[in-house]
Amino acid sequence: MKLLLLLVLGLITTQIFAQHDLSLSIDGVVSEEGDICFAIYNTEGSFLKFDKVFKSGSEKAVKGKTAVQITDLPDGEYAIAIFHDVNSNKNLDTNILGIPKEQIAFSKGKMKMFGPPKYNECVFTINSNMEMNIQLQ
Repeated sequence: MKLLLLLVLGLITTQIFAQHDLSLSIDGVVSEEGDICFAIYNTEGSFLKFDKVFKSGSEKAVKGKTAVQITDLPDGEYAIAIFHDVNSNKNLDTNILGIPKEQIAFSKGKMKMFGPPKYNECVFTINSNMEMNIQLQ
């Protein structure tokens, strides 16, 4: 009986704390200069706030298509923001009006004429390993 209980608890714990990998294919990278930077958000209130990023990182830019591997994501809803940091200053460079001067992309939504998409336009659910293609704008 104790063995059965331990087995059931082990299975439940594995399901509760399941971690997944997300493989991103970032298309439209115009040069090999700099890095492709990503930020993952897991709540609407944190979306596009630099101090509330769930997970972030970068990968050396590869002209045409850059592969990014993100590991250890628990089950849940997420939205991703990406930019090509051409000058490697770890910031999204913008003009005087706040319009990005570097290529950007989101997990689903697209940049609008008057700003970025909303969280609910970019959100996706992960509950297993996943692959996603994202086109830089």
